[in-house]
Amino acid sequence: MRPPSGRIGCALTLSIFASIGLTIVYALGGQTQLEGLLLFVALGGIAVALVGWAHNFLPKGPFEQSREERMAKPVAETEAEESFEAGADVVGRRYFLVRMLGLAVAALGAAAVFPVRSLGTRPGRSLSVTSWRTGRRLVTEDGRPIKAADVIEGTLLTVFPEGHTDAMDSQTILVRLPQQIVKPLPGREDWSPDGIIAFSKVCTHAGCPVGLYNEESHRLFCPCHQSVFDVLKAAKPIAGPANRALPQLPIRVDTGGYLVARSDFHEPIGPSFWSIDHA
Repeated sequence: MRPPSGRIGCALTLSIFASIGLTIVYALGGQTQLEGLLLFVALGGIAVALVGWAHNFLPKGPFEQSREERMAKPVAETEAEESFEAGADVVGRRYFLVRMLGLAVAALGAAAVFPVRSLGTRPGRSLSVTSWRTGRRLVTEDGRPIKAADVIEGTLLTVFPEGHTDAMDSQTILVRLPQQIVKPLPGREDWSPDGIIAFSKVCTHAGCPVGLYNEESHRLFCPCHQSVFDVLKAAKPIAGPANRALPQLPIRVDTGGYLVARSDFHEPIGPSFWSIDHA
């Protein structure tokens, strides 16, 4: 039967090779099931080694020291030499296993570097801007430019910046109100031509798409967590977990009758925690 130190060494060796294999698999493009298996072996090997160490090399209590009769000098010297030699062997094995344990942990740490690096760079201000730019036309998902006359009162229309229909952070909803009930906030008097108002479609609670509109109450609904936004109050939340209004996109009508952006949103879109650093 293999001695305890041998079993611990084997467990640590398996852990080391599993960590190396995990690094190689991830660097080559990854394979989820194989990565999971290798991670299991890497962590399991270290766990088995620690359990074996605790059972075989740590002192076992209870401890008590009894008084014994003093032995004759030759006998005492012989027993001391034998004890020292046995202790030296144990210390040597422990030192080797400590090095193996350190190597196994280092290999696992090296394997973890690759997934951490793949998270990419810090987003910086990328969450504070979208693809909307001054003069960029509003288009449908299939790229068709929108004219003011295309927006029917009481309906909801999803639009994107021209040339950026794949930019999910830029998706915007259009609603048209009777001009006489539109009450823009100070500084937004020219943001809603002909009663057409544009708001970010990304909910300020968890980023879900706000996709429902009730014509009678003039309210927008997010189906994910039931946040409700009042269009007549600049999309201020009046129910649900959202605590910030949907950002409004400044728009105008160009000489051809098409809706275009006056600028990007004036505040970060989406969940509030995205914009904590910019508050």
